[in-house]
Amino acid sequence: MFNYLADEEGKPMKKFFKNQAGYLLYGFIFWLPIAIFIIIVWYAFANLEAIGGEIGHLFFPGKIIYPGVASLILLLIFLSTGYLLRKTPINKFFSKIPVLGLFFGEGQIMTFERLSHLTPCLFLYSPTCISYGWIISEEKIMISGENNHQVNLVNVYYPNIPTIITGQIFAAKKETVVRLSNSSKQIIDLLLYAFKSPDYIKYLPWPDEDKESFIKRAKNFGLNVCTE
Repeated sequence: MFNYLADEEGKPMKKFFKNQAGYLLYGFIFWLPIAIFIIIVWYAFANLEAIGGEIGHLFFPGKIIYPGVASLILLLIFLSTGYLLRKTPINKFFSKIPVLGLFFGEGQIMTFERLSHLTPCLFLYSPTCISYGWIISEEKIMISGENNHQVNLVNVYYPNIPTIITGQIFAAKKETVVRLSNSSKQIIDLLLYAFKSPDYIKYLPWPDEDKESFIKRAKNFGLNVCTE
């Protein structure tokens, strides 16, 4: 049996272990955020009384805080803070504070659900590195002092691996971005260390781009476009 696998270059066994590694990674990614959430909740409830007691003594110094009252005080603080942030303009006030305001912004956060509705793309991360990302939006900017010179930029979401939903936003020139018709799920699977890769990557031109320009632009950074 061993000789048979060796003669076949170990392909069946290699594929088996590759699949198992993929399942292991998927399982790890699924349970990691759940485990972190459980640890945080457990720690919070385990220390709720102690934390609440310390806060209670700030408001009632020298007084006896009965068991359970401290926890109730802390829960009331959380509840009242939530109401203030969601029901009053105070949230906008905090959003204007440098650094701290990042936690009170009203913009969208990146989620797998949001990624599933964005268009995947390839873009030039550097002159020699083509990277995968997702198209967030397009912008048109005017060069100062030149009325007719316009530059088209594409805001590209560049994910961190393996978290995917944490990353950066890059403003790339439109000519350095190629849309993909592959699904977001296929690209996510590919980015997870290529444990599961699509059969092929499908390039798409921009809606206002003709066929010849698209082929020429794609070849400029090493892509051979199928024109069928």
